[in-house]
Amino acid sequence: MTDLTGIYVHIPFCRQKCFYCDFPSYAGLDSVFDDYAAALRREIDRRSGLLSSCRIDTIYFGGGTPTLLSSHAILSILETLQRRFTVLKDVEISIEANPGTIDKEKLRSLRSAGFNRISFGVQSFSDSVLQSAGRIHTAQQAVQSIREAQAAGFANVSVDLMYGLPGQTQKDVLFSFQQAIRLQISHISVYGLKVEEGTPLEAALHSGRAVLPDEDDELAMYELATRILPENGYFRYEISNYARLGSQSRHNLKYWRYLPYIGFGAAACSFFDNERLTNTPDVMDYIAMVRENRDPAAVRERIEAGTAMAEYAFLALRTVQGICFADFSDRFQVQFESHYAEQIDRLLHQQLICQYPGGIRLTPLGMKFGNLVFAAFLPKKDK
Repeated sequence: MTDLTGIYVHIPFCRQKCFYCDFPSYAGLDSVFDDYAAALRREIDRRSGLLSSCRIDTIYFGGGTPTLLSSHAILSILETLQRRFTVLKDVEISIEANPGTIDKEKLRSLRSAGFNRISFGVQSFSDSVLQSAGRIHTAQQAVQSIREAQAAGFANVSVDLMYGLPGQTQKDVLFSFQQAIRLQISHISVYGLKVEEGTPLEAALHSGRAVLPDEDDELAMYELATRILPENGYFRYEISNYARLGSQSRHNLKYWRYLPYIGFGAAACSFFDNERLTNTPDVMDYIAMVRENRDPAAVRERIEAGTAMAEYAFLALRTVQGICFADFSDRFQVQFESHYAEQIDRLLHQQLICQYPGGIRLTPLGMKFGNLVFAAFLPKKDK
């Protein structure tokens, strides 16, 4: 296993929760921003000794909206990471941002401190669609934030775009793709809406206050991405992600390649030495536990071999490279072709995967119906 490790820092604060969101993020906690940043620094200090052999090649500040914190708070967290870990010179340092939560001064400050990748949660360049999704920014604010980031020296700018949102049309989706292309974005993540239980969107749909595009429209929106983006120089390297050459998210590739990462903050997850740790999602509990030198991990899971092989399989299949048989056998001392012979035969027959010398990958049909493929590799539960 490589000693190259990623670091994820979770900033669980939002100005307003989006109607569709069920991520561990919270609005209205501005008063604890400084306490939370201090707790993060303390957790980093406490855990770094146990992980001193790691060499860090990616750092990712995600959320929530990390840019709600002050520049001083963000940079102090980054400085603590750089002081406590061996951070490589060519490290990728990413931060998520929402338009309207960042200005020229903060962008210049982040870039000067070493952040070299920024990802904007745009979702749509249509104001009506943004309003229906509960986003707080306008399309013009999104354009302005992107241009200001580029002017500040961010050569690697990513945007998240969504399809299947309430009131959204194929024309809206096409316009959003065209706008991102015109802005010379280097990386585009494209996600289909998933209605999560207990969200305001679910309630609005149930009451008839919101209406989603029908299945045919949603499929057409998906196919727009698979056609328009490659035609304009964005190659698809993962089911939901497109990038110009050299602009892939190195940090996110760690997840899909089943490589180690360390998470800091409330609800942050770590994957290291066949163990998965997840911190408490409660912000106040997290702050109190770290302050009292208690371990904030709420869940510790030792990953058994069967689970690890299955997770490796369906994560690797999310990428266009798919599964390399030699890499699998090196990791698990098991031949993939024989261990999963039944699944391979069935998925080949269904034309959801294809073989190439030394591995398998999803077909275009498999990319469309990836969940059917991933389920095939899940360990069978005892009755």
